[in-house]
Amino acid sequence: MLNHLHRRCLCTASTRPWLFVGLGNPGEKYKGTRHNVGFEMIDAFAESHGIAMDKVHCKALFGQGIVGEVPVFLAKPQTYMNLSGESAGPMAAYYKLPLDRVLVIHDDMNLPCGVLRLHDKGGHGSHNGLKSVIYHFRGNREFCRLRIGIGRPPGQMDPKAFLLQKFNVAARQRIDGALEEGVEALKLLLSRGLTESARRFNEEQKYKHLRVQTLPV
Repeated sequence: MLNHLHRRCLCTASTRPWLFVGLGNPGEKYKGTRHNVGFEMIDAFAESHGIAMDKVHCKALFGQGIVGEVPVFLAKPQTYMNLSGESAGPMAAYYKLPLDRVLVIHDDMNLPCGVLRLHDKGGHGSHNGLKSVIYHFRGNREFCRLRIGIGRPPGQMDPKAFLLQKFNVAARQRIDGALEEGVEALKLLLSRGLTESARRFNEEQKYKHLRVQTLPV
């Protein structure tokens, strides 16, 4: 089935597939933690389009579907966060995808909780999952990212502990809203392309940033 869809996907440039990779840690222990919002976005997108995440492929939970006329591969690496590239790298290679058709979804402490950004490239920002992905993309950083703001740890709290902590009620509400917005952004990306979708989406999120940056979580 994977090879059959792969052959269908590459028929024309206009229907070239996208690979969406959400970063996180596997297992119930990490479900609902700040570091796992990448997984949550993949699940939200999959549910909204009736895509079953019921396969294992390249060390990831995997689903596939067609949204509009665009084939989409969805992946949640099961390698643990710091080794995410061991899944993302081989998967992009398996489908012979250029990196401008790969989007990595991850948490970001440099954005207020619930604020998102869509970019065509960037660094790793000390995010270990991104470091691994970049390494397995042979140092190439020119892949798309959807950043999901989780805010910064309060006071002198250890950032590692903060990342593995679950959201409180207020923050959970913001993240749930952000997931809905992210699903719409990904749909726009598939229908209009990255340049237009990023411009429109980031403009909306800029005003959201101004509204929420001083609110407690």
